[in-house]
Amino acid sequence: MKKMYFIAIYPPEEIIEEIKEFKRDLAISFQNSKALKNDAHITLFPPFSRELELEEDIHIAFQKVDTCLTPFEVELNGFGSFPNPKNPVIFVHPEDNIHLTDLYNRVKQQFNFAKYSFTPHMTVGYRDLSWENYLKAWEKYQHKEYKTKFLVDKILLLRHDGKWVPIAEKSFTKNV
Repeated sequence: MKKMYFIAIYPPEEIIEEIKEFKRDLAISFQNSKALKNDAHITLFPPFSRELELEEDIHIAFQKVDTCLTPFEVELNGFGSFPNPKNPVIFVHPEDNIHLTDLYNRVKQQFNFAKYSFTPHMTVGYRDLSWENYLKAWEKYQHKEYKTKFLVDKILLLRHDGKWVPIAEKSFTKNV
């Protein structure tokens, strides 16, 4: 049986809740409910499928990710979008962060079987967001203020069991 997995950073619960408010607004005002299914996160390695019997290999690779890092802050500042007419996305925008890029590269050293570009973001609207509704929503969100920050001190490995559930976490080991 195949399962889906991915690796991500999750902000603290209060930021997840704040971002959920934006998702609720998109669901109510712009017929975009799919984004409500997932909590806010920054993807370090996108979803991939593997046979459940091979899950141990995923755990071994995950544990090999070098997390000898000092915890670092990620600053969220306003909104961004991927204006793809077939699959538009609106997201909370993290400021450029060399530590985040470094962490992504460390994950990529162990999980290098898929090529993808790393554009850190926290999705607010996507999947069932029509192009027309994206344009209306983006008009509202492109200048909307939202600023916060959080400390990144671990990464999570998640498996899809009807919804995404964390199955392993790896904390940073270097203290400030």
